[in-house]
Amino acid sequence: MLGKKVVMAISGIVLFGFVLTHMLGNLKLYQGAEKLNAYAEWLREMGAPVLPHEGALWLLRIGLIVAVVAHVAAAYQVTRISQRARPTDYKSRRVLQATYASRTVRWGGVIILLFVIYHLAHLTWGSVHPDFIYGDVYSNVVSGFKVWWVSAFYIVANLALGLHLYHGLWSMLQTLGVTASGERDWRRTAAAAFAVVVTLGNVSFPLSVLTGVVG
Repeated sequence: MLGKKVVMAISGIVLFGFVLTHMLGNLKLYQGAEKLNAYAEWLREMGAPVLPHEGALWLLRIGLIVAVVAHVAAAYQVTRISQRARPTDYKSRRVLQATYASRTVRWGGVIILLFVIYHLAHLTWGSVHPDFIYGDVYSNVVSGFKVWWVSAFYIVANLALGLHLYHGLWSMLQTLGVTASGERDWRRTAAAAFAVVVTLGNVSFPLSVLTGVVG
């Protein structure tokens, strides 16, 4: 089981890095259409002329897909091993030293996976976005988030992501042997800070459109 947890941890590092850089890049929304669209175009053209249009972007996407598959597969295998090790359920379920995030991390992972699929269909492919304009990321974000239930879904999904990031980062540090000394576990503080920063950044995008700050 330890090997599978290491796979979860290493793939988690890749995914943690992605969600942070993705959020930081999207902050260009507050700089206006020109800056955000230029950033999106740079992502499509990076690596040129050595690589073709979107070549580097597709290499990154493939790497992320591999990380996601490895992460999900390892998580499923760890869950199955734990279930086989406890064939009969507890007569009394008492949660000891567990957080809400850790108790819901598996369901949170499912919600996040469904959200990622919708997010791609909404703002990358445009298949579920009635006003999608290829190449105009700013307009797609604004028109997409003006639909209140779409914004609500993004907010709920990102709250679930925040819980998942908190528990996942703390577990990853444990798995990789990062120790904490003293009464206060700095690993929990670091995990909480990371989760809060990413969640606040992501939630701010739909809220800023709904409140008219961006539009």
